[in-house]
This record gives sequence, C-alpha cells and structure tokens, in this order.
Amino acid sequence: MQRSLADSRVKFRHLQCFLAVAQFGSVQRAADSLSITQPAVSKTVAELEAILGVKLFERGRHGAVPTREGQLFMPHASACVSALRQGVDLLARAEGAAAATLEVGILPTVAAALIPPVLKQFAVLWPRVIVRLATGANPELLERLKAGTIEFAVGRLADPERMVGLSFEQLFSEPLVAVVRMGHPLAVGLSLPATSLEDFPVVLPPFGTLIRQSAESLLSAWGVPPLSAFVEVLSVSTGRALTLENDAVWFVPLSAVEYELAHGMLVRLPLPFAGTGEPVGLIRRSDTQPSPVGQAFIEAVREVAQQRMAANAGKVVSKDRQKRSRSKVVSR
Repeated sequence: MQRSLADSRVKFRHLQCFLAVAQFGSVQRAADSLSITQPAVSKTVAELEAILGVKLFERGRHGAVPTREGQLFMPHASACVSALRQGVDLLARAEGAAAATLEVGILPTVAAALIPPVLKQFAVLWPRVIVRLATGANPELLERLKAGTIEFAVGRLADPERMVGLSFEQLFSEPLVAVVRMGHPLAVGLSLPATSLEDFPVVLPPFGTLIRQSAESLLSAWGVPPLSAFVEVLSVSTGRALTLENDAVWFVPLSAVEYELAHGMLVRLPLPFAGTGEPVGLIRRSDTQPSPVGQAFIEAVREVAQQRMAANAGKVVSKDRQKRSRSKVVSR
C-alpha cells in the first residue's frame, strides 16, 4: 500500500529536477537548464526524497553527487521521462499538431562530417522532426545518456567502468592526423623533423580524452621532445581558427577536417606513419529501446557510416595502386 501511494505522489517535475541535478552535479546549473529558480529545484528534490524515504544526493562544496540510492533510482527515472516524451511525440505526430523531438549527443570532432549526410537522408522519411544535437566531450555525452537527457550518442568506447549500463556498436575507425594551413612552412618536403614542432604553436585534444592519448603516443613515437607549451581544445571551430590564423600544428581526428582538406584550406603533415585509428560508434542505454524516430535516425547513421567506410577503403586501394605504379616506373 505504501509503495503504491509513493508511486502516485511522484510527479514528472520530481523526475525532471532529479535528473537535471544528477546530470549537471549542481542545483544552480540544473535550475538554469530548466529555466526555474534554484530554491524551486531544491524544494522539488527534497519532496522526492521525502516521498521515496531516501537521500538522493550528497551536497557539498563540490556540488551534488548522487548517493547509492540516487544511482539506483536514476535509470528508472530516466526511463520514465524518456517513455513519456516518446509517447507525447508520437501522439503529436499522429495528430499533426506538432513536430516530434529527438535529442542526440555527438562528439564535435565527428559532427561536421557525419551529421549533414545523416540529416539529409533522415529528413526524407521524417520531415517534421526537431533534432536537438548536444555536442561535448565523450564523458559528458555518457553522463547525459545515463541521465536520459539524450536518447543515444555517437561517441567513443570508454573505460569499462564508464560503460556500465551502456552498449557500444562500432560504426567506423578514424585516424588522428596533424594538419597545418596551406602554405605553412612545415607543409613542404617528404619528411618532417620532429624538432620542427618547437617553432610553432601546437593544438592538442584535451587531457584525459582518448584522442589525446593517441596524440601523445604519436608524438612520442615520432621522437618529439616534451612540449613546453601547447593549447588544449576540443572545439573544432577554435582549432580551425588557430591553425589558419596562428600557424598552429593541429592534432585532430580526420573526420573533423575532411572539408578543409578537400578544399585545400588545410593540408596533412607528411608524418612518418599514420595515427592510430580510434573506434567511433553508437552508444545506447541497455535498459531502453529507441523511439521510432530515434530508430530511423540510427539507421541513417549506420548507412552513412557504411558509406564512409566504403569510400575510405576505395581511397586506400587507389593509393596502393599508385604506389605500385610508381615502383614499376622506378624499377624500369
């Protein structure tokens, strides 16, 4: 009887505030995201704790951290909110009263190359959908996915402890490359001394990311001495601006600069070896199923990813043929 009474007293606003605080780790930031006051969020969370009879957050100078009970409750609260949103979207689409809404997370280094062809294909079948793209570092996307604020993410495979409750479906692998502007002093010749990097700004992915680990491995194997100064940034637009205007050497996933490379704005440095390919894939919660609109978007992502893989395989074959052709000319 007590349990059914508690169930009936839990409202959508309770779950919404709980998930926002869990996502942002701060009552104030949760309030800002929900466009309500901080006292209102605190009161709503306190009401939920009273209804459930447990403490959901530990509050301190470092923000609000979910307790063990809060972590246990989180996936169920997220599933309820997600299911309600899906139902509202489906009814709205059926009645033609409003467009459906889809919230997707994606790495900023992948978005520019993947999203345009995906949306072009997706819009053919679902023309009346509001697609909200959340970009951020991989750990941020995983937290948002667990909190239920996005339906799925396109990101990288993380450490096992971060992937608890999540599934990963690999779409493709992309190498890390070093690029400079067209006409850069380093963009000449067939080889590049490692010491050359000391004379120019170096732009690296943020510390703690998988692509930063790849960059450090590449620099170490290349023989580059420890850098005394560099810039850390995940933003593609900022990295592009630094490279075009400040003569920076930018270590970045290939997909993030495909357009600039194709149009001659940037060029790849002639490194003595290729960067390690990092897997990029679909990340979903294991306890929920995608909505119909979400499933359609996922199918579009898969198809575009397959097209990318086929195109890249064709480029590799073409390069191999060119090398064999050159070797035959030299042998003659």
